[in-house]
Parts: sequence; C-alpha cells; structure tokens
Amino acid sequence: QVQLVESGGGLLQAGGSLRLSCAASGLTFSVYAMGWFRQAPGKEREFVAAINWSGSSTYYAGSVKGRFAISRDNAKNTVYLQMNTLKPEDTAVYYCACRPDNGGSYYYADGYDYWGQGTQVTVSS
Repeated sequence: QVQLVESGGGLLQAGGSLRLSCAASGLTFSVYAMGWFRQAPGKEREFVAAINWSGSSTYYAGSVKGRFAISRDNAKNTVYLQMNTLKPEDTAVYYCACRPDNGGSYYYADGYDYWGQGTQVTVSS
C-alpha cells in the first residue's frame, strides 16, 4: 500500500533552518505531484508548497515564499522541504501528500489522495 513517511521535524529558535523529508513507497512516485501542508493547533490545515511530477514547477503559499523551498528526488522517491528563517508562526504539524499530476490545482488538500502521519515543527521566539 502507499506510504508517506515524514521526518526532520524538531524544536528550534526563530531564524533557524530545518529540512523536512518525505519518503514515499507503494506508488509510482514520478507520476505524482507532491505537496506539503501544515496544521497549527486550533487552525485548519493549510497549503505550504507543492511540486509537479518532474520538479520543473513549484508553488508556494505567500507566507512562506522566499523562505521555504520544495524539491524532489525521483530516484529516491523523496520530497523535501527546506525551511529557512523560521518564525514562531511556522509552528505546526507538517504533512506531505501526493496527488496524480493531471492538471488539477495543487493548492487544495482535498485534491490529494495520500497523506503522511505528520512531523512536528516548533519554533520558539
């Protein structure tokens, strides 16, 4: 079955950097678009970043653009989220997800078929 496993979360101070990884198995990774979403306590899950099947196109939420970078390695079935200049408001559980790359929107969670279990990122001020 399809599995997405996130790693790399942690606790750090504002201004620091962190790289999240999401390893996928049980699917043909190179035909799927991948996304990162996050959910803070008491808030709805929100889009963070997405990347198309080849890695040639990336998409970001306005709140992270210029600070975060999504990338993928299709040979390793892994997608990454490099997070720089972290802020306390970036504190959340971060989830990776995948969807068939068939031209639909990358921004909406309900378009994604499979989800990881999440990894906690906590940024202190």
